[in-house]
Amino acid sequence: MEENTETKAIVPLRSPQETIAVLGHSDKHLKTLRKLLSAQLLVRGQEIQVSGTPEEVRLAERVLRDLITLVRQGAEIDGGTLEQVILVAENGQSLPVEASTPALGEVTLPGRLKPKTPGQRQYVEAIASHDITFGIGPAGTGKTYLAVAMAVAYLKAKKVKRIILTRPAVEAGERLGFLPGDLQAKIDPYLRPLYDAIFDMIDAERFDQYIQSGVIEVAPLAFMRGRTLNDAFIILDEAQNTTPEQMKMFLTRMGFNSRVVITGDVTQIDLPKAQKSGLVEAMRTLKGIQGIAQQYFRESDVVRHPLVARIIKAYELAEHHAEVAER
Repeated sequence: MEENTETKAIVPLRSPQETIAVLGHSDKHLKTLRKLLSAQLLVRGQEIQVSGTPEEVRLAERVLRDLITLVRQGAEIDGGTLEQVILVAENGQSLPVEASTPALGEVTLPGRLKPKTPGQRQYVEAIASHDITFGIGPAGTGKTYLAVAMAVAYLKAKKVKRIILTRPAVEAGERLGFLPGDLQAKIDPYLRPLYDAIFDMIDAERFDQYIQSGVIEVAPLAFMRGRTLNDAFIILDEAQNTTPEQMKMFLTRMGFNSRVVITGDVTQIDLPKAQKSGLVEAMRTLKGIQGIAQQYFRESDVVRHPLVARIIKAYELAEHHAEVAER
């Protein structure tokens, strides 16, 4: 006779209003949770009864308590939030709560922007406490967006005098002369993601003023050569597509009272196969050096459409199986 390993737990709710906020009108969110979680969920008044194996119950409890925390913080729950909370919980983590507001010193993130995952919170804390921070991880984890947000925060707090945004124009081999149009027309396509991030935080008129006065500079990496950048917040995006020589050149541009953030995805290297990535080499070479942080994002930190996290996880699993098969 098999031993019954089913366990049970009860997650209480404070009020009918909180119950609706967590479970959705007409139990919309509850139905989604039942599809995504293996544990059994049964609602009795203002409590949720959870049953299943110990592992299933632990995961469901963590998810439900995180959702309750978000509701109590004033957040509105939607389908994307449900999947995000589950992904984070599956990695044994909880979403940031108000008590875990990032320690950013004298700066404040623009608007109502807040880190949405533990990885994002650790990232902005690393930027605030280190002169150089590497943000490494898949698309959609907020690497560039949060770096730009921190740059704007530092500028507004007068901790730096200018922002410099750069990325390698690898698609053109950094040889922009053959492309049609003036210089700005040549480089804009490669820098568009940086513009998109900063336009969310600075209105177009002020951005134009900052560009004209040199307070904000957006330029290809090749334009950094030979310069020393003091009193600046410098972001190198798509750093996986730098060569080791380019990365060394960039890192040695750092001047006094400057902060550097380097972002990239080491699974998306567009360099020729024989060419080493400057990001990969720098991560290895600079590991453990005081003043330099390396923050790694996971699929649970993806805050785009929920399918993006699933796609990343599926590719990682396929790559793992391929590596095992080759051994």
